[in-house]
Amino acid sequence: MTDEENTEAPLMPPPGSFRVAVLGATGCMGRHICAAFTAEGSEVIAIARRYAPRIAAHRFQSLDVAGSTSEELARVLAEENIDVVVNATLGWGDELHYTNVQLVERLIGALALLQRPPRLVHLGTIHEYGPVPFGTSIHEGITPDPANPYGTTKLTASQMILDAVRNGAFDGVVLRVANTLGPHPALESFFGSLAVRLRGVDVAAGIELTIADAQRDYVDVRDAADAVVRAARITRADPLVNIGCGQAMGVRQLVHELVTAAGLPAETIREQRGEVHSRGADWVRVDISRAARLLGWHPRFTIGESMRAMWDTVTADQSLPPRNAD
Repeated sequence: MTDEENTEAPLMPPPGSFRVAVLGATGCMGRHICAAFTAEGSEVIAIARRYAPRIAAHRFQSLDVAGSTSEELARVLAEENIDVVVNATLGWGDELHYTNVQLVERLIGALALLQRPPRLVHLGTIHEYGPVPFGTSIHEGITPDPANPYGTTKLTASQMILDAVRNGAFDGVVLRVANTLGPHPALESFFGSLAVRLRGVDVAAGIELTIADAQRDYVDVRDAADAVVRAARITRADPLVNIGCGQAMGVRQLVHELVTAAGLPAETIREQRGEVHSRGADWVRVDISRAARLLGWHPRFTIGESMRAMWDTVTADQSLPPRNAD
């Protein structure tokens, strides 16, 4: 369905209690999604391979979805009487296919077994589109052409879900999300790892850093979680929506924002020449007009607010989160 065909606003049910299963609940996105659903009155069942104290406020189910059968997952969803299932899992490195593709195969199989399958909200990535020309706003009509294995596996998963939804197998939506900033960052991310380095920096010595000459779109993780909650509640809409802040910001400027949030002098970062090996593209700006139109969603947090929240939580955390989301 195109935007032109879908000119009528989606039906938005009034706030009420949903029963929501969040897969990958202990991850950097999952924890915020759990909190966002709880805040708006829904009951959350957090599902991950291993328990983590950060989700202590929610009921927990231990399940390796990718390593289990579709029947096992279907049984959990049926026993919990789930209304919405959110896939917030994420795999890197050796787990690319296992977490990003195999898990989704199990999930689609589980939904097919249920008489009343819950609505699915799947978190894809803006990197599924691959590099685009400088100045482009990445809209949902762009043909995906990912440039690395991460984007390729995420696209494979998203396409399986989009095909199933469009064929009427179940109700669902794919949110292709930009890189995130904000509280409790993923430590494998550029800014998460930099925040940790700044936490114990010797200001006199500073940090030598090679910075990509790139401009990218970053969205606050709390805004992304809000988009997930909104996507869970709509009753009709296009099954593909891009989520970002709608701006491309220079990586150097973003580094400066983090240093400022840390209360450190600008000269703490000593930029050095060199080639940057990055998973990101040189230009990323997300067209968020469909998200505004279908979800009534707009980003709320400024980059400065996101960086301050990142700094405050990295500084306060006594234990560091795991590298990969479960």
